[in-house]
Formats: sequence, structure tokens, C-alpha cells
Amino acid sequence: MEILGLIGLLLALYAIYNVLTSGASTGAKIGWTIGLVLLPILGFIVWAIAGPRGGKRVTA
Repeated sequence: MEILGLIGLLLALYAIYNVLTSGASTGAKIGWTIGLVLLPILGFIVWAIAGPRGGKRVTA
């Protein structure tokens, strides 16, 4: 069981790193980070589906 907790922690840390290095606004970064810290597993799943993508901003 401990290995599953460690995997969950690593996934949450990966998601937090990606949020902080994304091109999202500061408010969005704070919101995602708080969500990932408070609910790491659920937060990771939601982030994987709907989180900010990449570090590039495309402007037209």
C-alpha cells in the first residue's frame, strides 16, 4: 500500500511542476497547485483531463 501512496505523490508533484511551468495565468497556477496539494490523486486526474497545457501561448 505504501508504494501506491508514493506513486500518487510523484504524480501530484509532476502535475504541480507542469502547472507552474505552463503558460497559464498566475491565478490559475495558484488554483491548480492548491487543488493538487489538497487532493493529490483526484487533483491529478482532473488536471490530466482539464489542466493547463504546455508552456506555449498561441496568439493570432
